[in-house]
Amino acid sequence: MLVIPGRPLLDKNRLVGRCTRLDLRVDAARVLAEVESIPPQHWGGQGGRVGVHRPAQAVFLRGFAPAEGDRPIADREALAFVPSLRRLIHEDIGAPPLRCLLALLPGGAVIAPHVDQAPYFGQTIRIHVPIVTHEKVWMFSVDRSFRMAPGEVWALNNSNLHAVWNADPERARIHMICDFLPSPRLLERLVAGERDLGEDRPDVREHLFAA
Repeated sequence: MLVIPGRPLLDKNRLVGRCTRLDLRVDAARVLAEVESIPPQHWGGQGGRVGVHRPAQAVFLRGFAPAEGDRPIADREALAFVPSLRRLIHEDIGAPPLRCLLALLPGGAVIAPHVDQAPYFGQTIRIHVPIVTHEKVWMFSVDRSFRMAPGEVWALNNSNLHAVWNADPERARIHMICDFLPSPRLLERLVAGERDLGEDRPDVREHLFAA
């Protein structure tokens, strides 16, 4: 599904800016233990993701990658292993969830600068929840670089230029990434969230655009 019939495109520059940290958290240690309980056979591939996302492994919790075609968006087997994330997805965010996945970016890897262009991405709000991360992981959005700590909940403007650099060659990064249809509750969280938390990091920008 690359377009959601009857849904307008969102002004995500107004709603999200570059990135917005929401006033919402999960228990990072509990979520990590749940993620570590996912059987190894669920990992090891891109989950159907293509292009700039190839460096990352993916486990879909809901739905399938767009490249896999027009397939239903519903809970997948792996979601049962992470009840804390299931509660966040179905209850705490307070908005209808669509595609959700765990993305593991190996040490030293880059998700190159890009814009998610299909209408689907302009009709949804993308949420990131860091599960495994460290001080050398940079989320780049528009012109600023952001550090996201374990357990935090962030909205990312994926309709604008964004990228990721895991600058430590020895440590991986795992985020849950989930798209939501806007709802009054989610829009209220965005209004109340923290913006302008990014840093001007020429070193990050130079590395990403040289990758």
